[in-house]
Amino acid sequence: MKKVLAILLALVMVFAFAACGSTPAEDDGAADAAELTVGFIFIGAINDGGYTQAHYDGMKAMEDYFGGKVATKYLENVNDSDKQASLDAARNLIDQGCNVIVGCSYGFMDALDELANSGDYDDVKFLHFSGNKMNDKNFGNFFGAIEQPRYLSGMVAGSMTKSNKLGYVGAFPYTEVQIGINAFTLGAQSVNPDAEVKVVYINSWGDPEAEKAAAEQLLAEGCDIIAQHSDSTGPQLAAQDAGAYAIGYNYNNPVAADAYLTAPIWHHEKFLIPTIESILAGKWTPESYYGSMSEGYVDLAPMTDLVPADVQDKVNAVKEKMVSGEFEPFSGKIEYADGSILCEDGQTLDRGQIWAIDKLVKGAVGVN
Repeated sequence: MKKVLAILLALVMVFAFAACGSTPAEDDGAADAAELTVGFIFIGAINDGGYTQAHYDGMKAMEDYFGGKVATKYLENVNDSDKQASLDAARNLIDQGCNVIVGCSYGFMDALDELANSGDYDDVKFLHFSGNKMNDKNFGNFFGAIEQPRYLSGMVAGSMTKSNKLGYVGAFPYTEVQIGINAFTLGAQSVNPDAEVKVVYINSWGDPEAEKAAAEQLLAEGCDIIAQHSDSTGPQLAAQDAGAYAIGYNYNNPVAADAYLTAPIWHHEKFLIPTIESILAGKWTPESYYGSMSEGYVDLAPMTDLVPADVQDKVNAVKEKMVSGEFEPFSGKIEYADGSILCEDGQTLDRGQIWAIDKLVKGAVGVN
C-alpha cells in the first residue's frame, strides 16, 4: 500500500510541475551509473538568453567535466516567490535521486534552509546562489564579485555616451542590485566625470515586457546607453530599436547586434567543478563562496567591434589590475548621492562593507 501511495504521489508531483511550467529532466539512465546526481532549480527557462541560461551552461560544463561520474537533473520556470513551489521542486529532485540540490535564485533560499535544517535530509548537500543563509553541515551559498565587471562595463558606457546620460534597468532596489548600479556608475565616472546614471526599477527579476518598457522610458529621457540588472534581453532590443547602445548582463548574448557592446557575465562552472570535486572526495564543508575575476568566476564579455580600440585598451588595462588584485571598484573616497560617505580616502571596502550598501552613489538617481 505504501508503495502504491508513493507512486501516486510522485505522479501528482510530476503533473503539478508540468502544470506550472517546470520541466523535470529526462532520465536517460546516466544517474543510475553516476557516483553523484546534482539537481538544479531554475527560476527561468534554460534558453532565456540570460540569467538562467548562464546557470544551465555552468551545469552542463560541470557535467561534461566529470563525464559519467556526475549526472544532473533540473526543473525550470520555478517561481522563487512561492516557497511551497520551491520546497516541492527540491523534494521532487531529491525523490529522483539527487544527492546535491542547487537553488539558482535568491528566492529559493528559505525553502532550502528549511530542508537543510529539518533533519530529514542530512545526507543531501544544499547549495544556494545569491543568498546569505548556510549551516555548518550541509548548506552553503555562493556568489561573486560582479561589481568588478560592472565597473568595467561602466567604463565602456562612460567612454561612449554622447548625452552623458546612461540608463539602467534594475530589478529591485535591493543591495545586490545597488552594488551593481554603484559599481557601474563609478566606472563611468572614472573616465567621464559628467556621466550620470538614471535607474528604473521594474520590481521583478525577469519580465521582458517591463524591462523593455523601462528601457524605452530611459531612452525617451535622453539616455543613449542602456545597462541592466534584469534577466531578459528586452533592454537590448529597446536600445537597438532606438539606435542606441546596450550593455547586457549574465550571459554573452548579442541578440541586438547593432547595439550590444559587452556584458558582465558569470561562469558558474568555476564554482561548481571544485565544489563537486570536494563533495565526491568527502572533503566538502559548507562555505560562503565569493568568486572574483582572478578565479574566472565573473568576467566582462568580449567587447564587440562597436567599442573603439582605445576604449577597449583602457578597459583591459583596468581589468588586468583587478585580476592581479591591484585595484577594486569600491576603493578611495566615494560619496552616496545624499552626501554621506561610503568609502574613505585610502580605504578599500571588504565584502561585508560592500554588502551593507543600501543606497545609490553620487551620480546615480532613481526615476519614476
